[in-house]
Amino acid sequence: MPAATTRDQIVAAADRLFYHHGYEHTSFADIAGAVGLSRGNFYYHFKSKDAILDAVIDARLAGTRRMLQQWEAEVPTPVGRIVRYVEIVLTNRADIQDYGCPVGTLTTELAKLEHAMLGQASRLFTLFRAWLREQFTLLGQTERADELAMHVLAFSQGVAVMANAFHDETFIQREVDRMREWLHTYEK
Repeated sequence: MPAATTRDQIVAAADRLFYHHGYEHTSFADIAGAVGLSRGNFYYHFKSKDAILDAVIDARLAGTRRMLQQWEAEVPTPVGRIVRYVEIVLTNRADIQDYGCPVGTLTTELAKLEHAMLGQASRLFTLFRAWLREQFTLLGQTERADELAMHVLAFSQGVAVMANAFHDETFIQREVDRMREWLHTYEK
């Protein structure tokens, strides 16, 4: 695997800082410092914080697409693939308890700021929604596929918010178990 370019390092650092501290509370200096660049070298790669945000969103979309493709390759059934999605709150529970859902926190912050890139950031949810809808369609739920996809998205966001608020591992596990049980009712 080739070494990460300076631009890739900037995007990765910005992604982490936006997630941990918020977009608004992360400065150019914070990102440059995390990568070890002078401001001049930093500006060579990105002229504005919005340009970095755009690159972060693109990187998240690409990473999400790769993850979904991997699940499709590894997991033979649509229910199993949806369960994989649901289990994200378990897999990432430490970060979710500390910072919330990376997609949810970013879109919420951009909405509060009335930021022009909210639509771009919402593409992450749209990608999950379309993928979940496809999985439910494969389960023969064509008429309700979008409704069911939105239910699973709402579940994951609700659990992430409560996990962040209460730091209750038992709650997270219980809710994931309940969602697994519900999903298995759709197996043929």
